Amino acid sequence: MMIQLASRRAAGHILPLLSSRVPQQLRCNHLRRCSAAATFSTLKPTTSQASTPAAPQAPPLGKYAVPSRYLQPHPSNNITPHIASLVGRDLHLRPSHPIGIIRSKIQEYFASLSTDNNTTYTIFDAEDPIVTAQQCFDDLLIPPDHPGRAPSDTYYVTDTSLLRTHTSAHQSQHLRSGVDAFLCCGDVYRRDEIDATHYPAFHQMEGVKLMSNESMIGADGLNEEQWLQSPECQLIEADLKATLEGLMDHLFGPTEKRWNDDFFPFTQPSYELEIYHNDEWMEVLGCGVIHEQVLHLSNRSDRRGWAFGLGLERLAMILFKIPDIRLFWTEDERFHRQFKEGQIVEFQPYSKFPPVFKDIAFWTNDESTAKKDDFVENDFFDLVRSTAGDLVEKIEMIDSFTHPKTGRSSRCYRISYRSMDRNLTNEEIDGLQFKVRDETATLGCELR
Repeated sequence: MMIQLASRRAAGHILPLLSSRVPQQLRCNHLRRCSAAATFSTLKPTTSQASTPAAPQAPPLGKYAVPSRYLQPHPSNNITPHIASLVGRDLHLRPSHPIGIIRSKIQEYFASLSTDNNTTYTIFDAEDPIVTAQQCFDDLLIPPDHPGRAPSDTYYVTDTSLLRTHTSAHQSQHLRSGVDAFLCCGDVYRRDEIDATHYPAFHQMEGVKLMSNESMIGADGLNEEQWLQSPECQLIEADLKATLEGLMDHLFGPTEKRWNDDFFPFTQPSYELEIYHNDEWMEVLGCGVIHEQVLHLSNRSDRRGWAFGLGLERLAMILFKIPDIRLFWTEDERFHRQFKEGQIVEFQPYSKFPPVFKDIAFWTNDESTAKKDDFVENDFFDLVRSTAGDLVEKIEMIDSFTHPKTGRSSRCYRISYRSMDRNLTNEEIDGLQFKVRDETATLGCELR
């Protein structure tokens, strides 16, 4: 629950702070490509018998792998065929996949706590990825004007439904159902920058625990200030930190840790946990004492408790030493045959093909609107990803300026294309780059 509003430092730890309305023409172009959305067979992957790249095999799909559910002809819909093809891949449920291995180890740790402190955590790992804005934002006290709610950051199905941006979107429904302790895991979706640690689909684990009524008797009738200073609030904080420190030792072995104060709308107080690993401090999760108003909105105002959230890709990249987040989505057997259920092993790179660089420069406004620049980077990043798919390794802005006479704004981006499985040709990438250039015009930009 916690990491989704944290900084943009790591995979699974971001809710970008840009906002803009997705251009109507871009949405229409996405819908026209719906018929080309990827589909998958139910054949099981086979093991390659040679050192040459194995042909990509279709993964087993979950019940939500229905692209047409997400590519609806609604004026607020900004989901691309590329994103729709990712839903239902269920990487977290594949026992020999790095994401599934991390999920399993976390659940294994919390299962052990049922013996130690008589707390049983209910497991939710197959929730519908389409949620309401009420679930994803309002129930978590995320204000209407928060940039994370904007179409530039979030994939909307309609104006009131969306692909969840965090697993916390299911917190209120599970609390209302009467569950006192649970883990919720699943794929989440956010429009974001493109590099080795960011991908528009990733996986999170949410954990919630409500304390017993007996241990919270002294909290009755306290105002906010009194509650934050109370022994009961400190008891929740101590239980939360001890639980999560134990989780880190379970995953990484005994390791040095430190806590930092943080802020999230849905917890008070809030914290971030860092561990010292490979000679550096790394943020691994966010957490806190559940805000009283969140509990009230979930019809559990009679209880107190804690919650945490973490990104599975973040942990898997560290533990397995996987350098590029796109690898989690590959079906190349040279990747998958390295991993076995329940085992954490260091990833052995099987190829390092050279990148192909292409630059694109454009004006983001015209002379008549020189003082108004509505360009949003996430729109451009999503357009490139939608056009070139996972061949895009990174996009970085290498130049920007404002014309001193006309006031027009210009940007130049360098797109790095690199396949994880094969060599790319200039001819192939030139074709994709021309498509990117054509599509960029739909954002209201003028190529230079």
